[in-house]
Amino acid sequence: MPKVSSQSKAPRKQGFNRSGHSMNPERPTAGLKGVANPRTKGTIKRIQMYRNFKAKRDKTGKILTPAPFQGWNKSGTIARVEPNQKWFGNSRVISQNALQKFQTELGSAMKNPFQLVMKPTTLPVTLLNEKAKNARVHLLDTESFESVFGPKKSRKRPNISVSGMEELSQLVNQKQEGYSDEKDTNIVRDNQGVKDLPRDWVMAAGQSRRIWNELYKVVDSSDVLLQVLDARDPLGTRSAHLEKYLKTEKPHKHLIFILNKVDLVPTWITQRWLALLNKEYPTIAFHASLTHPFGKGSLINLLRQLGKLHIDKKQISVGFIGYPNVGKSSVINTLRSKKVCKVAPIAGETKVWQYITLMRRIYLIDCPGVV
Repeated sequence: MPKVSSQSKAPRKQGFNRSGHSMNPERPTAGLKGVANPRTKGTIKRIQMYRNFKAKRDKTGKILTPAPFQGWNKSGTIARVEPNQKWFGNSRVISQNALQKFQTELGSAMKNPFQLVMKPTTLPVTLLNEKAKNARVHLLDTESFESVFGPKKSRKRPNISVSGMEELSQLVNQKQEGYSDEKDTNIVRDNQGVKDLPRDWVMAAGQSRRIWNELYKVVDSSDVLLQVLDARDPLGTRSAHLEKYLKTEKPHKHLIFILNKVDLVPTWITQRWLALLNKEYPTIAFHASLTHPFGKGSLINLLRQLGKLHIDKKQISVGFIGYPNVGKSSVINTLRSKKVCKVAPIAGETKVWQYITLMRRIYLIDCPGVV
C-alpha cells in the first residue's frame, strides 16, 4: 500500500469537495489559498438542494429529514418554494408588435356596426334550441306540395303487389292453405334438452370454392403433380375426382404419389401399400422431418430425372396436392431442409398457393388442402 502524504489529507479534514471548494459553512477561511469568494451558507444549502432531492428515511420508511423544501413549517414562517422549469413550460409569449396588431384589429371590428365579435361558449346551445325547433312539424320545409302532388312530383309510387282488397284476401287465403308447421322456423320446439352442436370451421376446411380455385391454379401451373397421401389411410386421402380430371383433361402431366407419415404405421403395412399403389402410379414412401427424413434422396433423384425429361424448358414446376393435414408443407420443408412453409396440427393452415425454389431448375408449389 502506498503511503498517503499528510498534505493530501488536509483538504478532506476541512471539508473540501472535488472542485476544491468547501461545502462546510463553518470552515476557517484563514488558511484558504486561491479562493477569492468562499461559498456562503445559503449557496451551500442551495447546491445541496440540487444534489440531494430525496428525503432520508429509516428502515421502516419513516422520514427522518425531509427533502429540501418539502418539510412542514409553522404558520407564519417565511420559506422558499422550489424553483421548477415546468412553471414556465405552458406559457405563450407573443411579440409586442403582434399584440398591438391584434388589439387594433379587434378594436376596429368591435367599432364596425357590420361586423360581429363572437365569444365561443362551452354550453351545448344547440340542445337548448331543440325544443323550439320541433315545436311543430315542418313538413313543407323539406317537401313542398308541388314536389309531391304537382307536375314536378318526385315521390315514387309505393310498390304494392295487389290492386285491391279482394286480391289481398285471396293472397292471404293461399298462404294460409300452404302453411306447414314443420317448415316454420319461428316456432319454439321442445328438443328434450338435446340439440346439435354448431359445426366447427375446421371440419369444413378445404371445401370452399376459393380453395378449389387455388387447386386448379396449381394444377395448371405444374408440370409434375405430387399427390401426398397419409400412410394411415391412403385410400381415404386419395382424390378419385382429381385423378380422373388429370387423366382426361391433363394427360401430359406426371402424377406421383407420396406416401407420407410412414413412421406412424408398421413397416409391413407400408410395403403392402407401396406394392398396391405402384400398380397405378409411381409411389414413394416418405417421412417428413427436418432432422431424420426418410425418402428424401429418392424423391429428389426422381425430380431431377423429370427435369431432364423436360430439357426444352428453363425450369419445371412441381405442385403438391392432397387433403388437408396430410403433410404437403412438411414435405416441402423436408426437401429444403429448413422451415419455408408454415405448418400446423389443424387443417387449413396454408391459405394460398406459394412458390418455393428447390434448385435452379426445379420449383415447388405448395397448395392449400382440398377435400
